Amino acid sequence: MLLQQVKWIRENRLKMCANLKKRLVADYKPVRYVPCFLQGLVRKLKRKWHKHKVIIQLDPLLRDNVGLQTLSNMLGIKVKKELNIINAVSAKLSVERLEQIVQHMSVVKIWYDYEVRALLNIASPAVEAPELWQSPDGAKYTGAGVTVAVIDTGIYPHPDVMDRIVFFKDFVKNATAAYDDNGHGTHVAGCAAGDGGRSDGKFRGPAPGAGLVGLKVLDKYGAGSLSTVIEAVQWCRDNHVQYNIKVVNLSLGSSALQSYKEDPLCLAVEELWRSGVVVCAAAGNDGPAENTVGTPGIDPVIITVGASDDYNTTDISDDDIADFSSRGPTVDGLAKPDLLTPGVNIISLRAPDSQLDKKDSVSRYDNDYTVLSGTSMATPICCGVVALLLEAQPDLIPDQVKERLISSCRSLGEYSANEQGAGLVDAGAAAQAAFAGQSGII
Repeated sequence: MLLQQVKWIRENRLKMCANLKKRLVADYKPVRYVPCFLQGLVRKLKRKWHKHKVIIQLDPLLRDNVGLQTLSNMLGIKVKKELNIINAVSAKLSVERLEQIVQHMSVVKIWYDYEVRALLNIASPAVEAPELWQSPDGAKYTGAGVTVAVIDTGIYPHPDVMDRIVFFKDFVKNATAAYDDNGHGTHVAGCAAGDGGRSDGKFRGPAPGAGLVGLKVLDKYGAGSLSTVIEAVQWCRDNHVQYNIKVVNLSLGSSALQSYKEDPLCLAVEELWRSGVVVCAAAGNDGPAENTVGTPGIDPVIITVGASDDYNTTDISDDDIADFSSRGPTVDGLAKPDLLTPGVNIISLRAPDSQLDKKDSVSRYDNDYTVLSGTSMATPICCGVVALLLEAQPDLIPDQVKERLISSCRSLGEYSANEQGAGLVDAGAAAQAAFAGQSGII
């Protein structure tokens, strides 16, 4: 009986992601503690009233003819968000409506709109932050003229970055003033572009002169929806020229359940990359096990950043891969991450009274900073180095930036490409080559 009821799911299995199919099948299974004679009624009610958050990709040719909103109206979809970067819309639909919609010729793919979370691994407080990428010519190149977009929990207007927040957009509560009720995004912003003003320059990010755009997509608990993240990626593509956004930081993600070729977030970040914006994504904090790189870090086009542990020394001979840093290969069998940057016990900006600040008060360092670990911290450090390269050589395209970073890496020893990628970024070598205006990195 069950097989017959879920026949439509089997027949349209190629149009739906595995996560959604699993949830739909569950709606047909008998409900515990409900008498047999009521099971049919309960199943009927669930089909009609139990709604699933989904992202529906539509045929781009049909969309070009009638428009995304018009096509959605024709299908009877009440659109929550238009995600034209991947020819899709987000909606909340019942099983009954999904059965009707998935069979329509204009529907290409339907994904479950899963939860995306900040990729954070909190460590014990450190006495000092690592010395990160102090270039001999650092005073000349600070990332000035380059804007880094931080898609995260927001940015608190901390004195170390306040004057360089060039734009803030809240996709969660639609607030207009910059804020961060979680604290993760503020720490990330400081890892990339904090100027260390409150620490006499001691806790300064690689690009202390870069501009920042804060795009809040995660709530106070560090969680958000896939569709909201895609909406922010789309906003970056549409507004990167106006705000001079050349780098986007994604210290967030989710488990990779499908190939990057069919992953909606991967499809979106590839479009952003092709528009001329460098995208850096965290590998994830599910190491040291293999096959743990999350999405969008599984995408081979963008830069996927793992975390190293420098043990608070400037000598890399004792550096190691952070135990929590996710390892490849990806679900497609590709080697990831691409490279490593420091991600253990990083001192960066504190967002007072935020969720992390209250929950982990022992990690506070002085009054203005806090100590966190994770690939979330490693990724913006990479973004900061990218900003330096792009200030020195503004005409570099994303593929060239990626090549320069990878070619500057130093191996941490007998680790595979699925553990350390090309190795630890040598910011000094990368920056010196850029400062000299060379076409390559030695």
